[in-house]
Amino acid sequence: MPANWTGGCACGAVRYRLASDPFDAGWCHCRTCQLNSGSPAMAFATVPIGDFIFTQGEERVGQFASSDFGHRRFCSRCGTPFLMQVDHQPQTVDFSIATLDRPDDVVPGFHIFYPSRISWAPAGDDTPRHDRFRRDTRGLNPGEEP
Repeated sequence: MPANWTGGCACGAVRYRLASDPFDAGWCHCRTCQLNSGSPAMAFATVPIGDFIFTQGEERVGQFASSDFGHRRFCSRCGTPFLMQVDHQPQTVDFSIATLDRPDDVVPGFHIFYPSRISWAPAGDDTPRHDRFRRDTRGLNPGEEP
């Protein structure tokens, strides 16, 4: 994996870098991700919260509560979705893989909230599918599902 992880929004107002390699890359098919991305699913990956660093335009980053357990951040100028932070994972943040300058370098390895998928957009791979969160999702207690 590359050591220089950088990314940004569609209009170029906001830029960021990752201070560590992303992990737990996957696809989310929940309705909130569909609405946030405008697509049938959102590809995301995770880094420790302090390792997602805005390097330009942080004052243009908006935030909203997208559920009762998390919030999302986006470019307030062009709407590009950057990240989601959830209460049950306070040490990490999930970010949109597509916002990386080199998104091909992070390959999703699973699907979550797969029953919420849009029927005309089935997954085209053979990676594991989960009804909700994966059992080994960092921050979840055994048997817990927010």
